[in-house]
Amino acid sequence: MSQPELLITSGTVLLSLHGGVAHLHLNRPDAANGLDIPTLQDLIAALMRCHGERRVRVVLLTGAGANFCAGGDVHTFAGKGDELPEYIRQATVYLQAAISAMIHLDAPVIAAVQGFAAGGGGMGLVCAADVVIAGESARFLAGATRVAMAPDAGLSVTLPRLVGPRKATEMLLMNPVVKAPEALSLGLISQVVADAELQAAAMAYAQQMAEGAPRALAATKRLLWTGVGLGVDAAMPEESRTVAALCRTLDVREGLAAVIEKRTAQFEGQ
Repeated sequence: MSQPELLITSGTVLLSLHGGVAHLHLNRPDAANGLDIPTLQDLIAALMRCHGERRVRVVLLTGAGANFCAGGDVHTFAGKGDELPEYIRQATVYLQAAISAMIHLDAPVIAAVQGFAAGGGGMGLVCAADVVIAGESARFLAGATRVAMAPDAGLSVTLPRLVGPRKATEMLLMNPVVKAPEALSLGLISQVVADAELQAAAMAYAQQMAEGAPRALAATKRLLWTGVGLGVDAAMPEESRTVAALCRTLDVREGLAAVIEKRTAQFEGQ
């Protein structure tokens, strides 16, 4: 494979393009990739770059160092004193924008998690991803009520969607540390691999997904996110409209031909 194209090379969030895979990398390892306002602004900028780059078929989200993301930057929060409410108000707006950008991105988002994914930041990013691959060291913690706050980053909606309302209530109110095997059994994550294999396994998974038909991937992602709120009866007409629209694309013709000819399809996003 050719060398990755470096799109954002400095700051708290890095971005590179590996063929059809955009690698978005949280880059504050000394702060456990905690999310303060500058980091959230960088994250939004990187996601917007992915939105605007037609070559991006899949986004791989990773974190530098021992932890994926420890949530909000508690040291920054603690130092704000009386200014904390206003700082949190601004930070929450940026965090919500980042989560919304992930969900509305056409490209599926794969998160590779090692160490802690905690708080509205870490857990929020996990629950907004479409696929989550975790190392054996991964730990998941909601954490908001532990510091007398409430869930943010959409967790009050996305977490019950993944693990069910009863388990989500327990996780949000009692703040248990959920280890990778339990997270897998709950449906919070997609698979567990050895820590030493995490980055390579996640990139290989992303590159395999990126070989799919991009419009079909985007449409399926949208149906999955919107269908939960619609219910089955309301979702089926939208599915029908989506499939009919996709059947106008050249990728569908290529996919059908590849099945008949017993070969690998070559999708161009057209």
